Formats: sequence, C-alpha cells, structure tokens
Amino acid sequence: MLQLSFIRDNKETTLAGLRKKHFANAEAVVDQVLALDQQRRDAQKELDEVLAQSNAKAKEIGALMKSGQKEAAEAAKAETAVLKSRSKELDELLTQAEQQLQAVLVTIPNLPHNSVPEGRSADDNEVVLEHGEKPTLHADAQPHWELIKKYDGLGGSMIDFELGVKITGAGFPVYRGRGARLQRALINFFLDEALDAGYFEIQPPIVVNEDSGFATGQLPDKEGQMYLINEEKFYLIPTAEVPITNIYRDTIVPEGQLPIRNAGYTPCFRREAGSWGAHVRGLNRLHQFDKVELVRIEKPENSYAALEEMSLHVQMLLQKLELPYRVLRLCGGDMGFTSALTYDMEVWSAAQQRWLEVSSVSNFETYQANRLKLRSKVDGKMQLLHTLNGSALALPRILASILENNQTPEGIRIPSVLVPYCGFEQLS
Repeated sequence: MLQLSFIRDNKETTLAGLRKKHFANAEAVVDQVLALDQQRRDAQKELDEVLAQSNAKAKEIGALMKSGQKEAAEAAKAETAVLKSRSKELDELLTQAEQQLQAVLVTIPNLPHNSVPEGRSADDNEVVLEHGEKPTLHADAQPHWELIKKYDGLGGSMIDFELGVKITGAGFPVYRGRGARLQRALINFFLDEALDAGYFEIQPPIVVNEDSGFATGQLPDKEGQMYLINEEKFYLIPTAEVPITNIYRDTIVPEGQLPIRNAGYTPCFRREAGSWGAHVRGLNRLHQFDKVELVRIEKPENSYAALEEMSLHVQMLLQKLELPYRVLRLCGGDMGFTSALTYDMEVWSAAQQRWLEVSSVSNFETYQANRLKLRSKVDGKMQLLHTLNGSALALPRILASILENNQTPEGIRIPSVLVPYCGFEQLS
C-alpha cells in the first residue's frame, strides 16, 4: 500500500506513476484520497481542541465547586456536556474518514520504478538480454503433451492429465514414475542451489488467512484467482511468497539481522479463471503446480542491487539446465499490482516455437511492508523495509522445455546437473 504521506507530498509523481501503470481514474482517486485525508486531519485537529477544552472545563468545575460557586459550576457542567457530545460526533467522523481512506488506498497499485518502460501489454515489454542457442529439433519432434505418453514404462503417461481430471479436475495432473522423479529432482536442485547462495530454507503452510493475503497484496486485488476455503475463510496459496513474507508481519527487524533471505518449496494453487486455448495446453498453465520461491527483506538502499542478484541467480539455474532463455523488463501496463519493478525470465520451447515464462523476480519497495507493518530501526529512526520475491523456479514450463528441447530420435536427454538427483541420464 502506498504511504499516505508520500501521496500527500508528491501528488504529481504519484499521478505520473499511476498513469504509467494505466490505473483507471488516477486523478479522481488521488483527489479522493487527499480529500479524505484532509477531512480526517481536520476532524482530528478539532477533536484535539474539544478534548483540551473539555479537560480545562473539568478542572474549572473542580475549582468552582471547591470555592462554593455552585451555579457557575453547573453552567460549566452544561458546557462540558456539549463538548462531550461534539467529541463523540468528531470521533465517529474520524473513524468513518479513516475507514473510507483505507478502503480507497488499498485499491491503488504500487508506483513503477523510473526504469520501467511505457506500455500497455506484454508486447511492450523490454528484452534486456537473450542467452543460449535455440535448438533445432528432428523432423518428428513433438510438444511435451505428446512426449509424456511414451516414457513411463508402466502402461501410462509419465504425467497423466486425464487421471488428474478424474481425481480433481482439469489443471491438476498426476506425475507418475519418472515424471514424479523429475519433479522431485528439480525441486531438490532448486532448493540446494538456493541454500548454496545463502538462502535460509522455510517450509510454510500452504493455506493462509485473509490478513496474510491482504498483507502481501493478493487481497483484494487477486481474490478471484485464489481458491477459497469457505468455512474458515482461508485461501490456498498462489505462491510461497505469501506465507513466507507474512512471517514478518507486525515485526520490527533488528538492523543486524538484515538482509533476510528465505527460500521455500510449496505447491501453488491458482484458479486461472478465463484461461483457454492452445497456449494453456499440457503443462503450460495449471491450477496446481510446484515452485521454489525466493523472498528477501532489505534496507531500501540495497533492494535494487538485491533484485539484480536474484535475477542472476535465476539465470544461473537456467544456464545449468542448459535452457535458452531471455530476460524481460515488464512495462507499466503488464506489471503486477504490488510491484515497482519486475523481470520475467522466459525459456524457449523448441517444439512449441514460443517463449514460456518460468520466473518473475520483483521488487515491491515499501508497498508490502506498509501493509505488513514491517520495519527496522536504523540510526535511531524507524523506517519501512523493502520486500522482494522471485520464482527460482516454477516447475511446469521448465519441465516442458526440458522434455521438448532435449528430445532426439533415441529419447530425451536429461540435463547433466539433474542426473545425480533423478538417477537416469535419458528417457528412452
């Protein structure tokens, strides 16, 4: 959530950032925030004055009674009753203004960093770099949803979508045999690499409450994309970012504990309402998928260096998996609600002949920390910290690309870095 003091002191900067994100009715919303803020401040000022007058009257009444001036004391009591009535009105007005102000503030997205390019959609994202050679496949090469039918050896697919439909529904595949072993190999590889890079492993709950969803910005923005458990008003997590970041909700972090670097593996759940077509076939888009997530908490002056470090970490994983990839800097119109700057990493799918997003690495600056009330005392002054997170990595499209890009007439070669984890060099 944007800091009210920033909006108040930097109206034009706020409007420029919201326009870059193509936030509808930016000027009207900002004007509403400032009007409610002024109403709240005026009510608070008058309330303070009324309470001061009321306290003064109470002392006056005591003195009058002590000196035997009963009539004057009764008159002062009548004035006190009027002041108490007004203070009650002002207190209600103040509460109402604060509630209305919060309701509007939570609808405003984070402001983009200065380096974020202009643009409305994914077509306007900036290609920062491209790495690796796109493989040339043999004539009979197939997409992963066909390949998976060949390599289980137990009379079924190594990833069974139809069985997932039977058990749950579309978008909930069953991984079998070597498909399951490849999943486990990728998870362990990603976690080991994170630990080697200095991250601390967390295994969090995969169900969160409303406060957690609000604190990291999923609620109210992405409410329709999350699975809700109605009885408890709990949500299945869309990413480990939510529970891991919420470890630090309502926390003052000692300066000596910064930076904080956590990594966690979880299954993730997304409704992906309205998704259909060839681009979501197979592993391209699922309702349940596995992911290793990186979460960092940094001093503001260090957060953008940390973002670059996280981007390099993800790129290193892709290089070790021998996958051609590119890095995109997302434009204002394609960024997430809470992000100030996001890099997307995409791998090349040789069989599908298109780029597949496998990671987003984002800096939220103080946006989440303001909701979390996540602070640190630096040089005697309390300040909000910066939060960051990134996929390192999401498994479905990584697995799809490994299967597609490494297929040969003899079988599918497994990247050498995964062989110690899965125990086989080739699917044949």
